[in-house]
Amino acid sequence: MTLSRRTLLASATATAGVLPLARARAQTPTIKIGVLNDQSGPYTNTGGLTSVICAKQALEDFGVSSKGMNVEVVTADHQNKPDLAVSLVRQWFDRDGVDMLLDVPTSSVALAVQSVVREKNKVYLNSGAASSALTGEQCSPNFIHWTYDTFMLANSTGGAMVKAGGDSWYFLTADYAFGKQLQSDTTDLVKKAGGSVKGSSLYPFPDTTDFSSFLVQAQASKAKVIGLCNAGGDTVNSIKQINEFGINKTMKVAAMLMFITDVHALGLDVAAGLNLTESFYWDLNERTRAFTDRVRAKTPKNWPNMVHAGCYSATLHYLKTVHDMGIAEAKKDGVATVNRMKAMPVDDDCFGKTKIREDGRNLTPAFLFEVKKPSESKGPWDYFKQVVATSGEDVYRPLAAGHCPFIKA
Repeated sequence: MTLSRRTLLASATATAGVLPLARARAQTPTIKIGVLNDQSGPYTNTGGLTSVICAKQALEDFGVSSKGMNVEVVTADHQNKPDLAVSLVRQWFDRDGVDMLLDVPTSSVALAVQSVVREKNKVYLNSGAASSALTGEQCSPNFIHWTYDTFMLANSTGGAMVKAGGDSWYFLTADYAFGKQLQSDTTDLVKKAGGSVKGSSLYPFPDTTDFSSFLVQAQASKAKVIGLCNAGGDTVNSIKQINEFGINKTMKVAAMLMFITDVHALGLDVAAGLNLTESFYWDLNERTRAFTDRVRAKTPKNWPNMVHAGCYSATLHYLKTVHDMGIAEAKKDGVATVNRMKAMPVDDDCFGKTKIREDGRNLTPAFLFEVKKPSESKGPWDYFKQVVATSGEDVYRPLAAGHCPFIKA
């Protein structure tokens, strides 16, 4: 058979018209997850790259490739600056097509990006920030608070200190939304229990490393408890200085937000005997140990804390939801995706079975731990003794007390 030049041109034109359509039909849309956190400041170990690793572990465990899902994880350092975070998030949504925002420690940053996510109708799953306002007066239907909050910390750690006789407090507080909210929630709890607050020192965040003048004021107050309303590197530095000045001999130390990564930085010689609350500990049960075994080889110097576990858990549940809805549908409407996440049961190796409440509060359990003495530790990162466990239904603020605006009375 002889083909004319005209026939060849016609065939080429027809093929050029068909192939792109075939490729378009075969192309699967991509889900993009943006992990935004502190990767160079005081919360580097609290979240940082370990949060990214745990999010990627969720992709691996869910088996996105075998399920025909295209999922991409991007990351950025917000440097604990709300204005920088807002700029990054807008760029991610407008230019880069990010569908879900993850982690976002530092409550001032977390609150700042809340309105951007709602405006763009995306999904926002926060593991790192603590302010209970995120599911209260500044709640959003696009948002789920995954791991812990200031009310839960005050209820668990603060409540235990008051029961143990610590009925007079002095607060050392980081000057931003998280510190102020944690002090407020703990103050309410202390006073409700019949205790008193002798005073407080508000210090500049994140520019303070010398806490000596504030600690002198705390000691002069004659309070029984010094409540540390800070986190990460600030908590580590303030506890070191409390020990150096011998303040721990006259006052009990309430580390209101402290992670296993902070205990590791301090060492058991300094941290032994401290009480703290986390919703996850690697050695709680077979499932938590199995999860930790999967990630610790990828981050051997920074074993997962509750923020990291929250990034894994939130990502895994999001992937289950997207797979259930279909990628195209999940990308269309952030509120619809969050509503589906609330309706679906949550179950993973980090937290077991939990429930996401209407206001976006994931009701994780709270575990009050005591830090072991060096002689009690049997190996690497074997740091905690469980004191008491409290269910999510009992440890978080009641739904009605949060006054979340989008929930009808």
